[in-house]
Amino acid sequence: MHSTLIVARMDPEASLDVATLFGDFDRTEMPHRMGTRRRQLFHYRGLYFHLQDFDTDNGGERIEDAKSDPRFVGISQDLKPFIEAYDPKTWRSPSDAMAQRFYQWEASA
Repeated sequence: MHSTLIVARMDPEASLDVATLFGDFDRTEMPHRMGTRRRQLFHYRGLYFHLQDFDTDNGGERIEDAKSDPRFVGISQDLKPFIEAYDPKTWRSPSDAMAQRFYQWEASA
């Protein structure tokens, strides 16, 4: 399994709105098109964390392919009032907000 973690800024009071938008989006076939296995959203002191799990490590490529889909464009626009870039000076796409994993551990089966 492969994971990505996007970090941004969000007013915690917007969490219900953001959850609703993703709930509607995740009821479409878009998560399957992008290879998303699981999505988790977190907030902490004005920060927003979007953890997305994929079965394979090509999730980023599949998201890039889906970016032109009207549903992807739509949710991106719908989230703008609630989510802002962590560093607006350097943000061009979600990949500019992805945390870099520097340690991983898993229990053996």
